[in-house]
Amino acid sequence: MNKKILKDKKILKKHGMQKNKSISKKQKWISLIFILIILAILIFLIFFNKNEAKNLKIGNNSSNQEIVDYILNISSYEATIEVEVQSNKNSNKYIIKQQYVSPDTSTQEVLEPENIKGVKIIKNQNQLKLENTKLNLSKVFENYEYMTDNCLDLNTFIEEYKTSKESKYEEKDNQIIMSTQSQQNNKYINDKKLYIDKKTGNPTKMEIKDNSKNTTVYILYNEVKLNSNPQNILAFTKITTTKGV
Repeated sequence: MNKKILKDKKILKKHGMQKNKSISKKQKWISLIFILIILAILIFLIFFNKNEAKNLKIGNNSSNQEIVDYILNISSYEATIEVEVQSNKNSNKYIIKQQYVSPDTSTQEVLEPENIKGVKIIKNQNQLKLENTKLNLSKVFENYEYMTDNCLDLNTFIEEYKTSKESKYEEKDNQIIMSTQSQQNNKYINDKKLYIDKKTGNPTKMEIKDNSKNTTVYILYNEVKLNSNPQNILAFTKITTTKGV
């Protein structure tokens, strides 16, 4: 009888130990998952704060290199620009609203002149869509070639600056002037200069010159928001594939 009781006690003890081991193993897994979640949150906060700090410190106390790096790493922007296009025959002026989200979503909407007001050109990867006009794409390409050319885009300048061996910058009159050469095979679009206000870190103007150093396109940035809310821009630039494009 005593032997049976002793045997039962051993069985119960063994079962209890196994149960404790199972609970201990489960607790270890829970602790590990909890630690991983905390680490993920910390990494996110560090990355977020680093980017916020980088944006906030652009200003009077920023070095030229910091401002250039800031421009080269923008992820989105909204801008209202005045564009003057010079040709052999005449000069044309436009007011355009631009929006861009990295890596390849952008829109250009014409605000002036009146005869093409509201024309919107939307680019998404290799897709091109024309909205709010009775003109077809071929007419726009023929008569308003700079409207469909990405030479007007700030993001195009940034990519060319990053890839060109001729890229450089200098400081003059409280502005940083970033210079580069266009990668396009177009004699009218050769040299580019982007002027940055040192106080705000925002672009103020862009000059595009031909092979003879004559200004062919002059862009004045009236309003510009760098690293603006990408969700608003993406909603604005939502497109579907256009037939024949």
